[in-house]
Amino acid sequence: MAIKDSSANVDSVKKDTSTIIEDSLTTHQSDSIIPNASEFPGNFYLSKKILAENPYFHFLGKRQVQLMPEHESSSKDYLFYLILLILLYFGVVKVLFEKYVNGLFQLFFRASLRKQQLREQLNQSPLPSLLLNILFIVSAGLYASFLIMHYHVVEQIEFPLLLAISSASLVALYTLKFAFLKLAGWIFTRSYATDAYIFVVFLVNKMTGILLLPFLIIMSFSTNDSLNEVAITISLIMIVILFVYRFVTGYKNIRNEIKLSIFHFFIYLCAFEITPVWLIFKVLLAYLEKAS
Repeated sequence: MAIKDSSANVDSVKKDTSTIIEDSLTTHQSDSIIPNASEFPGNFYLSKKILAENPYFHFLGKRQVQLMPEHESSSKDYLFYLILLILLYFGVVKVLFEKYVNGLFQLFFRASLRKQQLREQLNQSPLPSLLLNILFIVSAGLYASFLIMHYHVVEQIEFPLLLAISSASLVALYTLKFAFLKLAGWIFTRSYATDAYIFVVFLVNKMTGILLLPFLIIMSFSTNDSLNEVAITISLIMIVILFVYRFVTGYKNIRNEIKLSIFHFFIYLCAFEITPVWLIFKVLLAYLEKAS
């Protein structure tokens, strides 16, 4: 009887320990996996209160719609490469045709148009003359574009398009002027006089294209409005002086061939020099305003 009782006790002990193990597993699983539902709402409202009282972020405020304008790049990298290309272009022309460029400066600053030999030498070099005329078209077109953008003549137009239109307008203007003077000289049998005047016009244009280069550099990269205003003022004064130089020198050369009063020559300037430029400017301005 004692043996049975001991075995029975052992069996009961085993059953009891297994029951305890099962209870511990059940308790561990329920505590770790399933959160206490009574504690969750309190944590949630505490987090909500912390977010609501944050002084730097409006987490729980009313949603607001903000419309942001499209970002427009203000980089001037293309101007840097354009100015660099123009300077490189002039440097190559200066190196390859140094004699022509030196003769051009000598003829311009010494007013030595009476020296027929130097003038004929320049006329016999069409290639450097063409290259410097191209430099004038690009420089003057770029300068005109800067003036239009600086004084806000037109709005909302891309600068490369404005540069292309300005340069094309100069090409059209001087092509028509060249054709008109050649035709007038042939009709009135005064080709020598018109050729002398054409030479003066394009001489001044070449010098204008070269002398504008320092002002183009300032206007391209300067962020100082006062410096830009000074550069624009000095450049405009220089252009007026060049125009007066062309008027005086051209009249001297034409007067040697034709009996022409200064009054009639002034009328010619107003009719065929100033008026076409003004008309092209007005047409260009109307087109740009419509395009923008």
